[in-house]
Amino acid sequence: MSSYRDLQVWRKAMGLVVMVYRHTQAYPSDERFGLTSQTRRAATSIPANIAEGQARKSNPSFRNFLRIALGSMAELETHVEIARRLSYLDQQAARSLLQAADEVGRMLQGLLKSLGDAAGARL
Repeated sequence: MSSYRDLQVWRKAMGLVVMVYRHTQAYPSDERFGLTSQTRRAATSIPANIAEGQARKSNPSFRNFLRIALGSMAELETHVEIARRLSYLDQQAARSLLQAADEVGRMLQGLLKSLGDAAGARL
């Protein structure tokens, strides 16, 4: 693999970012620097950490960045749940985002496992 762009998980994570940006456009304007910003930052952190880790060309470093991406995934899922509870997202939108996040999370875990990370198997 020559680039993070070759990774299917990076591509899926980028798609998730686009979904998050589209859904958060409808959040109340007073959330621009609150939940909107936090949700978008968590989402963008996922593919950014995948890219940064892969670019380091070191499996231990890559695994560390993948674990950070998983942490950002959990943060994103929490923000989506908060938005649903505040009725910023309807049930269907929240479900769609959480399903996409779950798919990326499973791919991250699989990649970790393939890189010899025992934590990837446990997650």
